[in-house]
Amino acid sequence: MDAVREQANRPLWVGIVSFVVGLFIGLVVLGWWLWPVQWTDAGPSDLRPEFQEIYLRMAIDSYTLNKDEVAANQRITEVGEDAEEILIVIQGDPRTQNADSIQAFVGFAGVEPAEGPAPVPEETPSLARRWLPWLCLITLLLAGALVAVFLFRNRSISGFSMPTTRKQAPPEAEFPEYAATEEEPSLAQFMTTYQIGNDLFDDSFSIDSPAGEFLGECGVGISETIGVGDPKKVTAFEVWLFDKNDIQTVTTVLMSQNAFSDETTRQRLSAKGDPVLAEPSREMVLETATLYLEARVVDMSYGSGALPPESFFDRITLELVARSKV
Repeated sequence: MDAVREQANRPLWVGIVSFVVGLFIGLVVLGWWLWPVQWTDAGPSDLRPEFQEIYLRMAIDSYTLNKDEVAANQRITEVGEDAEEILIVIQGDPRTQNADSIQAFVGFAGVEPAEGPAPVPEETPSLARRWLPWLCLITLLLAGALVAVFLFRNRSISGFSMPTTRKQAPPEAEFPEYAATEEEPSLAQFMTTYQIGNDLFDDSFSIDSPAGEFLGECGVGISETIGVGDPKKVTAFEVWLFDKNDIQTVTTVLMSQNAFSDETTRQRLSAKGDPVLAEPSREMVLETATLYLEARVVDMSYGSGALPPESFFDRITLELVARSKV
């Protein structure tokens, strides 16, 4: 869970991965696989200049044999506005064709005879080839702008990494007697409930300022179970508070009556955080550099069975209220 939070709070990686995935889906999946571009019914005007020249040479041969002026005129028109320049090139370089046949076709087309070899016209790139580099550049600029906007909007969380382990408060620390005032309203308030059978119980909540700035996180998760078999029998929970301006995550271990009374169990769980006995209406305060978290047991009940009495929870509801110290 901590690893997921750590990666989710790195907007640069999120932006890069999103761009690569979007590029792959748009170009490969949609552009090349589902809806590839297909050229059909292309005319002579869509051909490259060298193929237009081949087309007109064949038209000259056809006109020499058939003398069909209608067909010849249609073929010249189909080539488009470049037909005159290409005919001048053919006239200057007859190759294996009869010069008189070329001259007759050129005269029919209304092209003035060339004086010497004509220069070969430069290849004119197609519309798609002319616009493709610009479209790629615009796409890259838009992607860069989106990444930049994403970074600026999340700059409050891009400068730190979420801790991968939760550290406990110093052993000598005591829960401060803290009372909220009207000048210090709560930043956020959450309710979370564990019910036996929820073996993956691990709730976490984001703490934001009134302006939407990320300040930290808090949550509750399973800390210790007892016995064997399913469902798991939870005997202790971890209530934790993370502050982006602090180097550690403060944790309190909320224990069942059986776990809290057992010296060995209590000492072992104390390594995770300050041990607290779970009781109805029990209140706890977790404090970091800039945040307070008031945790209160709203309701709870123990499960029954072969295990010792009051050793595992059947149900527990906690209220978490986050406040700013600044």
